[in-house]
Amino acid sequence: MNLHQFRFVQEAARRNLNLTEAAKALHTSQPGVSKAIIELEEELGIEIFARHGKRLKRITEPGQHVLRSIELIMGEVGNLKRIGEQYSTQDSGTLSIATTHTQARYVLPEKVAALRAAYPKVNISLHQGAPDQVARMLIDDVAEIGIATESLQAYAELVTLPCYEWQHMLVLPADHPLAKKEHITLQDVAKEPLITYHPSFTGRTKIDTAFANAHLEPRIALEAIDSDVIKTYVRLGMGVGIAAEMAVEDIKDDCANNGGKGGLVTRPAGQLFGQNIARVAFKRSAYLRNFVYTFAELLSNRLSRDLIAKAMTGHVNDYEL
Repeated sequence: MNLHQFRFVQEAARRNLNLTEAAKALHTSQPGVSKAIIELEEELGIEIFARHGKRLKRITEPGQHVLRSIELIMGEVGNLKRIGEQYSTQDSGTLSIATTHTQARYVLPEKVAALRAAYPKVNISLHQGAPDQVARMLIDDVAEIGIATESLQAYAELVTLPCYEWQHMLVLPADHPLAKKEHITLQDVAKEPLITYHPSFTGRTKIDTAFANAHLEPRIALEAIDSDVIKTYVRLGMGVGIAAEMAVEDIKDDCANNGGKGGLVTRPAGQLFGQNIARVAFKRSAYLRNFVYTFAELLSNRLSRDLIAKAMTGHVNDYEL
């Protein structure tokens, strides 16, 4: 058996048992992939995949065990490569980051710039997606570090740690009646057409839970994954925005810059929707290079190399912010 066979089996599983797609991803031929898988099955004395004719139909029970072992083996192969890179080129390489649009746009720029200043030979590869996609990129070794608010804790393959706490903000036209109200309630907000995030992004579950617990049905006028889109449609008068606080810092002087007319104002909504925690995540058992630890430390003064190293070995599950 060899690593090529392991890669072919792994890719076939990832591509929903489509050998043609697996071959394209691996830059080889479909017959070559099929032959390598059959040879591995013959050597092991089991069927990894059940077949209908020449087509793979499902992963067998022993095949599930084989795939788990292959995942471990290929993970360690990746670690060996990273160890080699670490010690042959201490201060260069590529840091692949998986994150959501809000994190990439509003939180990471200064952190990425600081890392580049510390490691000028390190290239940054930034992958943006939904929180579930962030988790999958870590699991599939597309990225080494992930940052998101939603979903990351749901994956047993990942080690996650709290990074920082944040709240939602109401985004209002400066002349909106709620902008003049001292105490805004959930009932007040529920009466307005709302412009906020898609259900899988940026703490939206906290918003939905708050309304549900109060037995209120919000009027969602528009859902978006981009905070700038939320602000744009609030400016157009389509409703009241609910956005992440790190995405609305530019609104502070918005009204003044518009001569007091047509600008936006913000109001804290943590008392309505609760606090959110952005989390940093790594693939469990992955080997982390020095600049990965450095970037994590730049993200939050609560994160340290020692804490992350302990978490990666299963000795730390969380910590209090």
